[in-house]
Amino acid sequence: MRKSIFTVLSLFTAVNVFAQDATTKPEEKKSPFTFSGYVDTYFFGNFNAPKSKSNLGASGYERAFDQKVGQFQLGLAQTKMTYSTDKVDGVIDLVFGSHADLGNYGNVISPISDVTSTSLAIKQAYLTWKATDKFSLTAGQWGTHIGYEVIDAPVNFNYSLSNLFNNGPFYHTGLKATLATSEKSSLTFGVVNGIDSKIDNNAKLGTMAQFYISPAEGWNLYVNWLGSDEGTDEKSYYSIFDLTTSYQITEKFLLGVNAAYGTQSKLSWGGAAVYAQASLTDKFGLGVRYEYFDNKDGARALLNREGNGTSVNSFTLTGNVIISDNLLFKPEFRLDSYAKSKAGMAQFEDKDGKFTKDSQSTFGGALIFKF
Repeated sequence: MRKSIFTVLSLFTAVNVFAQDATTKPEEKKSPFTFSGYVDTYFFGNFNAPKSKSNLGASGYERAFDQKVGQFQLGLAQTKMTYSTDKVDGVIDLVFGSHADLGNYGNVISPISDVTSTSLAIKQAYLTWKATDKFSLTAGQWGTHIGYEVIDAPVNFNYSLSNLFNNGPFYHTGLKATLATSEKSSLTFGVVNGIDSKIDNNAKLGTMAQFYISPAEGWNLYVNWLGSDEGTDEKSYYSIFDLTTSYQITEKFLLGVNAAYGTQSKLSWGGAAVYAQASLTDKFGLGVRYEYFDNKDGARALLNREGNGTSVNSFTLTGNVIISDNLLFKPEFRLDSYAKSKAGMAQFEDKDGKFTKDSQSTFGGALIFKF
């Protein structure tokens, strides 16, 4: 009997120890490598029914990426790889498709004549050395700090991009340092190869800066600056000041603002956009964007048919339908209304291919698969 009791006690002790080991077993270490990406496709109709099947008007810069109408289009396919340790982060962000080419507009296809290049596929490729908990250095090519919107369709609420985004910059190649000045603020300063260029067009580097602060919970505020002499034969100094802020007012309602003012060779441009986004259900939300963009000096490429600068008021209403964790549907209506030219020359073409319209309305949607 005693032997049986000891046997039972031994078994109980062994089970108890095993249970303790199971409960105290450390969690599996998270892999430092991540792989993600997305692909988007869209279809839009234009109420002007332009003969060219295009959302682009007199200048060819009236829309950023969603340029074609009346046909299905592939937007962008992305593959992003990251490797992160306690001291170093590495990012390789590759993109393919027409939107990828448009995002690399500042670069020639290849530095070797009549030879294709893989450089246009690079959206971001950089490494970050985390020297301390508060100080880091980043080198390579990264997405711009200027503006509210980004190239990545799953990140933006609206599918079509603003004129503030369309008029750049898109990315930078260089070196930047970031210092966390507190738990809710940081400073960044860097030197870059000019504006939207992997290879600088002159021997003068540009400079960038950013100040970030979170004045309250759910409120993020960024003050950004970028400056560079873009001239080759003569000085042509480019500078842009940008304010970007968003406030999560409630769990279901967000308000955002983006304002920018830029100059180059004594010509200026600027604008402001207001964003309001509401989650109506767990699977559906609505977002409104109103934007005014002013290029009356003709500093940027957005011009009228006279070749002079112009201005535009834009209104965008976008739905965000979560079909599954990996699939989004974004139906969208957008209205762009341009200032009338002094010579009476309209901005957009009609069904006969004649420029008789100063505004255009588009309606359609985009499917976005992400992983």
